[in-house]
Amino acid sequence: MPFLDFDKMPRADPGPRSGHRCLCRYVMVVVSLILLGSFLQERLEEHLMYSLLVEEKKILNQQQISSEVKSRLQAFKDMQKTSQGLQHAKYKLLVGAPPHEKKLLTVGVSSALHPHESRLLDTLHSLFQASSGPELDRVVMLVSLSDSDPERLSQTVANISALFRTHIEARQLLVVRGQLSGPPPPGTLRPEGRPSPCEALFSVQKADHALLMNFAANLSEYFLMLDDRVHCMPKFISSIYWTLSAWKELPWVTLEFSSLSFAGKVFRSSDLPRLASFLLVFPKDTPTHLLLSEFPLLLAQNTPIRFGSSIFYHVSNRSGLESACFPADKEKVFGEPDNPTASVRTDMVVLSTNIPQYAYTLNQESFATLSPVRGNHLTVILEEPQKVIRIEVLTGSDKESKYQLQRGRVELGFGPLEDLGGCARYTLLGPVVEGRLDQMVSYEEDSLEALGCIRLLVLETQESWLLIRQIKVWTTEYDEEEEG
Repeated sequence: MPFLDFDKMPRADPGPRSGHRCLCRYVMVVVSLILLGSFLQERLEEHLMYSLLVEEKKILNQQQISSEVKSRLQAFKDMQKTSQGLQHAKYKLLVGAPPHEKKLLTVGVSSALHPHESRLLDTLHSLFQASSGPELDRVVMLVSLSDSDPERLSQTVANISALFRTHIEARQLLVVRGQLSGPPPPGTLRPEGRPSPCEALFSVQKADHALLMNFAANLSEYFLMLDDRVHCMPKFISSIYWTLSAWKELPWVTLEFSSLSFAGKVFRSSDLPRLASFLLVFPKDTPTHLLLSEFPLLLAQNTPIRFGSSIFYHVSNRSGLESACFPADKEKVFGEPDNPTASVRTDMVVLSTNIPQYAYTLNQESFATLSPVRGNHLTVILEEPQKVIRIEVLTGSDKESKYQLQRGRVELGFGPLEDLGGCARYTLLGPVVEGRLDQMVSYEEDSLEALGCIRLLVLETQESWLLIRQIKVWTTEYDEEEEG
């Protein structure tokens, strides 16, 4: 990936078993319905209404939408308002000062300090070492500390102040401590309760994350959530920036840059108030990670948007209690792609013997074409529909990054046509970012339909060669135990 030129950038622009997870999902819905009553019912109805609205817009004009639907959509938008506890939340600034101007990205770290551990300092070292000066000018690192031991908290603040003085003076690092005020929200513990260890952990964690997001809402355009035991790949800020640029005009709620249950998720800052409130309105026994996976559904993102190559990874194990309460974070491991049998069709210019099929062949061959125009496509038509789990599309030369697709997208096709001309309908997988796409393929929970086509679509005419180097498809994960 070429180095990011920020001069041209816009300034602002082992855990529970599977059964326990299912039980938690069931309890989350049933118990919250009982406790929240009409409030939660309106939220669930809004999700249905919102999804229907998205489909209806394709065939109906705005005047045909009933006033009842409009009123429910307005109620849904009202979730942006913070809960009473967050409206009166109190914060103490421990290190640094807020930036003078709104940034591109806030990197948020919620840290509940643990005795004899220094995971937070290691995480901050990794974040700053992986980032260049121009990259850091566009972000702010926000740490929210939670610790009942004042001596340990004071020592941590002193360590951060000494180790990261330069970044603090540049207003690139901010450390706060937040506290909810007012009546306890439904998702927090009450003194008379006797919570289980996991319930206590869930309650504290949800409150900590809500406080972090509430403080971050106005610092930047986007928010990246991490935890205090994460290391990152070099130039992770550039990777996120180019991805956000490509997705800017597309619908999304959460972009996932790792397969970790918490770390690596990016949100629009405008969604943080409603997400923070969402974490606090559920019962105390609802796990935080389940709420984070359910939140995009409220805004009609029905499947996860997860990129194939993780840029964040954990460097230490959870504590004994955390391991018992949370699912184990296991990075997905993929072997070599196993491109299933398929034919390839295109309406781009085909030169001599350089056939489109070369783009799908797993060797050194590639497909080159001259001056593609808007609307051109190259479509892989699978011989038999498949449950594909990952797709990678590479364009441009390998070393110099020339002849890339400048603007394009990859679409998933369903309902193969009898004449092998393509598929009946297509849905977006994702835009091409700097000439490539590497993304997981997710299916809606009740979907039984397999993938029939993969279509690379040109979105902008370009006066240059286009080299489609390779299209890689995975239908199975790599099984390390089986290999051993």
